[in-house]
Amino acid sequence: MSSASDLREIALTEFSTAGYAGTSIHRIADAAGLSKSAVLYHFGSKEILLDAAIRPAIDELESILAELESTPFTTQFLGAFLDRFVDFLFAHRLEVNMFINQGPSLVDVPVVDRANDLVRRLATHVTSTTASVEEEMRFAISLGGAAYMLCTEQSLGLEAAPIGEAKTALITILTELLAPIGVRQGD
Repeated sequence: MSSASDLREIALTEFSTAGYAGTSIHRIADAAGLSKSAVLYHFGSKEILLDAAIRPAIDELESILAELESTPFTTQFLGAFLDRFVDFLFAHRLEVNMFINQGPSLVDVPVVDRANDLVRRLATHVTSTTASVEEEMRFAISLGGAAYMLCTEQSLGLEAAPIGEAKTALITILTELLAPIGVRQGD
């Protein structure tokens, strides 16, 4: 018998590969080796299961954003922020995949609305703390590009890189892309 935790992982995999609309409770139940009623016993609906599957990632993203909003932007902080953001991306690839690829089409789903609000809040914060359109674009391209790259890495053939090596490379690249911002507003 699959636990609620197992069901969340199975549902997340199904939602991120087949899409929320393309995933049924029956499909999740089959993947878990359970009946549909057993899945509904743990989670009363597909939307509740989606919420349980992606809420931990959204909570972590909100924590990262709260720290970003409350800490003066320095070169040192940039390094700590990038470390935490990259760890978040690696830990929550499937959830990030859903935010990027399905977020715009899942309006009025409360947990997805919350994720979309956090992305807008991040964009608003970056816009309010950067000095130019170029700096705003650097943030958007670097953070959005890193997220997109990791959630589509299989199609890019990047999944074979050891995680530690990939994290180090990604942090190096992001630091280089964002260095002009940190230097201007630096320590």
